[in-house]
Amino acid sequence: MNSEIRLSCHDVERYLGEEESRVHALRGVSLQLDPGSVHAVVGPSGCGKSTLLYILGLLDSPDKGSVAIESQLMSNLSDDELARRRNELIGFIFQFHFLMEDFSAQENVMIPMRRLGRLSEEEMLERAGGLLEAVGLGDKRRRPSRHLSGGEQQRVAIARSLANDPKVILADEPTGNLDTANSERAFDLLKNLVHQGEKALLLVTHNPAIAEACDWIHEMKDGRIIASHPRSSRS
Repeated sequence: MNSEIRLSCHDVERYLGEEESRVHALRGVSLQLDPGSVHAVVGPSGCGKSTLLYILGLLDSPDKGSVAIESQLMSNLSDDELARRRNELIGFIFQFHFLMEDFSAQENVMIPMRRLGRLSEEEMLERAGGLLEAVGLGDKRRRPSRHLSGGEQQRVAIARSLANDPKVILADEPTGNLDTANSERAFDLLKNLVHQGEKALLLVTHNPAIAEACDWIHEMKDGRIIASHPRSSRS
């Protein structure tokens, strides 16, 4: 496998539900995310976008097919090993930021670092502070999350997703609850961090403006990717 591929999946199949009423949610999906690339997955509700994101994020397993991160296949790993790889290699951003309301912005960003357990308290504080500076919230690092605006909370969630310097960032409608200005600002920030850090970003979005600004758009329908468009073919 090419070690320059951040994340890939091949012929992924996934069934959901009980045997008598199960749904064929993913039907042979293959994707490849290169370093420094930003990908959008678009399509109608129920087409399999979130199911794909959960499988790529090692939160669920495919019934058939394979997922690889940094050229290593993720199949046949123990639950503990999958959890470790997930925490090391993947950053998640969701439509709802899921911050701890009584924790400060800085404490929220430190949560993944505490889970990984590689840095001292001083190092975690320094890294969290630097990430909050990067998202424009350095002066609010000690403010409880409940006292931040919606846009600020989502920027904290972006900083948190980068806490362990992941190779891959997966985002499910990351700007869905933001107004236009904050949506564009948050996406531009993510895109720049991905390009500069040679990471890979895959986001599910219903926002056509954000999709068009990605390096690739992948159209999903009925559990399949029916078309993929690079930016060069849309310019």
